[in-house]
Amino acid sequence: MDKRIVTAAITGGIHTPSMSPYLPITPKQIAEEAVRSYEAGAAVAHVHVRDPETGMPVANMDYFQEVASYIKSRCDMIICFTTGGGMGMSVQDRIKVVTTFEPELASCNFGSINFALFHVLDRMKDFKFEWEKQYLTMSEDHIFPNTFKTLREYAEIFNKYGTKPEMEIYDTGMINNVAFMVEKGHFKKPVYLQFVMGILGGIQPSVDNLLFMYNSAKQLLGDFQWSVCAAGKHQINMCNLALLMGGHVRVGLEDSLYLAKGEMAKSNAEQVEKIVRIARELGIEPATPSEARKILGLKGLDKVKY
Repeated sequence: MDKRIVTAAITGGIHTPSMSPYLPITPKQIAEEAVRSYEAGAAVAHVHVRDPETGMPVANMDYFQEVASYIKSRCDMIICFTTGGGMGMSVQDRIKVVTTFEPELASCNFGSINFALFHVLDRMKDFKFEWEKQYLTMSEDHIFPNTFKTLREYAEIFNKYGTKPEMEIYDTGMINNVAFMVEKGHFKKPVYLQFVMGILGGIQPSVDNLLFMYNSAKQLLGDFQWSVCAAGKHQINMCNLALLMGGHVRVGLEDSLYLAKGEMAKSNAEQVEKIVRIARELGIEPATPSEARKILGLKGLDKVKY
């Protein structure tokens, strides 16, 4: 059987608590959702953390430690820590999770974009917490900064701690950024790309766009590992296409709050179960964490600091 990596993006920093009653907020909820996703077939948990009282995205190392320790005590799942964080966080806050925990895998956003969420306000009137409306509104005038200087500094830290970067690609120009940083020796091949589609400010999800990004990366980078995630209603369709093309996939409540049209997902595990079922219909098996480590060339769970 062909093996592909399924990642569950557990809570993210995009959706707010008022958007879904099922969005995990506390460290315990986030960790339990990760374990449920593992049991459903996910090899990787992409982890953000939130203030357990308000649900606001934060970069609190104690919360990351609580989540990671719980997951590690229950299974051998790979944890991909975020270095994206949430709006307004400093670069130092975002990268601290790598220097603190020396993880096997962490996100590395490969360019600056107008990461916009404000348009969601057209559909929202009531909020559980005061911060939510302001958080969404401020994104109209927000640039998510990931400069070449930042990437160079990130590379030094990733290389120092043996952490594999999951390179987040929001648009085609970011593939050029990867090729440049590889050419200059900051990052080593084979790289692992995550094509992020459907964010306002980034590339939109379509067959043509995914083929173009894949072919561009093939031309510039040669062999590489890659995965796809897509926002909202495009999640399963684009992941299905990625499976057909030979790629890995990411699902989870960070990317979509729904399981099907008009049906909210009650857990990350429901989305994992759905994409695993689709994969198996295609003759594809979800990789175990051990198999995923070999595919991505990770250093191993025995070398992390959590």
